[in-house]
Amino acid sequence: MPLGDSITGSPGCWRALLWKKLQDNNIKNIDFVGTLPPQGCGFDYDGDNEGHGGLLATDLARESRLERWLGDTKPDIVMMHLGSNDVWSTKKPEEILGALDKLVDQMRASKESMKILIAQVTPLDPAGCTNCMRGIEDFNKVIPNWASSKSNEKSRITVVDCHKDFDVKGMTRDGVHPNGKGDQKLADSWFEPLVKAIKGG
Repeated sequence: MPLGDSITGSPGCWRALLWKKLQDNNIKNIDFVGTLPPQGCGFDYDGDNEGHGGLLATDLARESRLERWLGDTKPDIVMMHLGSNDVWSTKKPEEILGALDKLVDQMRASKESMKILIAQVTPLDPAGCTNCMRGIEDFNKVIPNWASSKSNEKSRITVVDCHKDFDVKGMTRDGVHPNGKGDQKLADSWFEPLVKAIKGG
C-alpha cells in the first residue's frame, strides 16, 4: 500500500516507474493496493494507492480512514511518504511522530507482522513557505530514532531516504510535486528497500 499525500498520488508517477522497475527485475508476484485508482502515467501499471491530496498525518491519526483502507485492501507492506503537509501547516516534529505512532498501531492492528517503509520525505519549497525547507529537515532528522524505537521483531519499520540528493528545484514542478526526474529519483529510492521487504527482509 503506497500511503501519503499528493506526492504519492495526483498522479504519483514514481509509483508507475517503481512498478515497472520491479517487473523489469522479474519481481512480479506483487499487488499494489489502495482504494484510489491510477491516474495515468503513459503506460499500464498497477496503480492502486492511498495518495490523498492535502493529507496530514496529524489529521489521519484522529480519524478512522486508515483503518477502513486497511480493512478494504489488507496490505502486507505499507510504503508511507507522509508529513509534508504537516510541516507546511507548521506542525512540530514531535506532533507528527505522535500521529505516526497511532498510524503504525492501526497498521499492526490490521496485520501483526506488517512491514512498514517510512520515507524521510522529499524537500519542500513552495511559494510563500519560507520555513518549509528547514521544517522538512528537522522532521527527517527525528525519523530514524523514532523508527528504531517503534520497530519490533514481528513488524519492522524501515527508513527510506527520499530526501538525499533530491533537488527540489530540478526535480519538482512547483517546489512540492515531483517532475519526471523527481519521479525517477523516488522510484529508485524505494526500489531496494521494497524488494528487501517483499523477499522477507
